[in-house]
Amino acid sequence: MNLKEKVICKEINRIMWHSGMTISTAESCSCGRLATMLSEYPGSSEYFKGGIVCYTDEMKAKYLNVQSGLLAEKTAVCEEVAVEMVKGAAKMFGTDYALAMTGVAGPGGATADNPVGSIWVAYGRTDKIQTFHFQTDHGRDMNVQNAVYGLLKMFLLFLKEDLKKE
Repeated sequence: MNLKEKVICKEINRIMWHSGMTISTAESCSCGRLATMLSEYPGSSEYFKGGIVCYTDEMKAKYLNVQSGLLAEKTAVCEEVAVEMVKGAAKMFGTDYALAMTGVAGPGGATADNPVGSIWVAYGRTDKIQTFHFQTDHGRDMNVQNAVYGLLKMFLLFLKEDLKKE
């Protein structure tokens, strides 16, 4: 984890720990990086309830309740699946917030609609979910790293705004 990621994760840790809110993750192409980063700091067990890596469509449907028809029609690399992954993780772990990521990290797996570097992220509460689509290819590791960092940065801003309203 680089310095900018550490700063963001430390701030998420502080806010989550003090708010009493909980968080979980549902990951595909990031293979657990989000969970690792969110649980990096002491006290994370107070708010980080767990994460699941569902790399295949079958596992997304089975464990996160992503509809098989949606996966067949739009593939796993779409906004709707990322949203369903957030809902599935929040339900599975009973958390206030969830983060999800699904995409084509590379170097293979690309389609005309989803080239390498196409990664959908989603985050929020089950009743208020934000999404973002990353579409740049800098190689597998950098594609995932950039999406994880971007997702954490967006979630931190969302979290600050969401907790202001309570």
